[in-house]
Amino acid sequence: MTETPTQIVCPACDATNRLPGGKPALEAKCGKCHAPLFSGEPLALTDHSFAKHIGRNDIPVLVDFWAAWCGPCRMMAPEFAKATSQLEPEVRMAKLDTEAAQQVAGHHNIRSIPTLVLFHHGKEVARQSGALPAGHIIQWVRETLRD
Repeated sequence: MTETPTQIVCPACDATNRLPGGKPALEAKCGKCHAPLFSGEPLALTDHSFAKHIGRNDIPVLVDFWAAWCGPCRMMAPEFAKATSQLEPEVRMAKLDTEAAQQVAGHHNIRSIPTLVLFHHGKEVARQSGALPAGHIIQWVRETLRD
């Protein structure tokens, strides 16, 4: 019995890849650009790439909405990176600079930063505002996906 294939969007070229069930996701490379599909680091999203990663990934996507001028955002950045190493490849970890992508932030009603939004199959599943340590991020995501 084979597992169901999973669609994963490449963090380097934004191509959608079909990952066969049973293939180790951490070893997978993009069929178009040959970059690893998971790097162990959060993916920087843009206005252009946001919709594709949110809508076409079969795995949940956790987005950290942040800004460079935000002290709590800068404090949480290394914690979010630590959480990435624990949650990938089950969850795509991404960051969106709200200053550079104001339309996306506005569309998703981001009123305070940092704000974490968990998406699955293109829809918002959960939201958490405020800086969190890595352990709390991991626990929140796992509990949310378990429900």
